Amino acid sequence: MANIIDASTMDLKERVVAINRVSKTVKGGRIYKFAALVVVGDGEGTIGFGIGKAGEVPDAIRKGIEDAKKNLIKVSLRGTTIPHEVIGAYGAGRVLMKPAAPGTGVIAGGPVRAVLEVAGVKDIRTKALRSNNPCNVVRATFQGLQSLRTAEQVAAVRGKSVKEIL
Repeated sequence: MANIIDASTMDLKERVVAINRVSKTVKGGRIYKFAALVVVGDGEGTIGFGIGKAGEVPDAIRKGIEDAKKNLIKVSLRGTTIPHEVIGAYGAGRVLMKPAAPGTGVIAGGPVRAVLEVAGVKDIRTKALRSNNPCNVVRATFQGLQSLRTAEQVAAVRGKSVKEIL
C-alpha cells in the first residue's frame, strides 16, 4: 500500500462486513471480546479495510473504521465496472471477478459485495472460490482490485498507444 491517501478530506461510506465474538475462559467464568471487520470507500474507486477488537461491539467497529482509513487504496475502474477479469488471492481465499455490462448489478456474496459497493462498482459478476472466511475473502478482493490496470496504464508501461494495445 505505497500510495498514501488522506482520509480526512474524503466523504467515506462505512460497511461492517463481519463481527466475531471471541471468548476466553478464566477461573471466574467467560470473558467475551469482539472483533469487527469493516470496509470504507468513497464510491469512486478509493477503498480500505480494517479490523478492530474491543470489549464492546461499537468500540470494535470504531477501531475498525480508524484502521480502514489508514489503509486506503485507489482502484482502477472503467465506468461502472472493472477493466478486465481478475482473480484475487490471499491465503486460502480466492475471488474471481468479471466485468459485466451496464444494468447487470453487483452479483457477489456478502464480503465481496460490501467491498465492491463501497468502491463504487455497479456492474460485476464475482465468485468466491475456496475459503469463505470473511477476512481472507476481503483481503483477496482487495488484492484482486489492486492488481487491476486500465488500457491507458498498460499502454504507458509498454510505450505504445491505447489503439495498439486494443
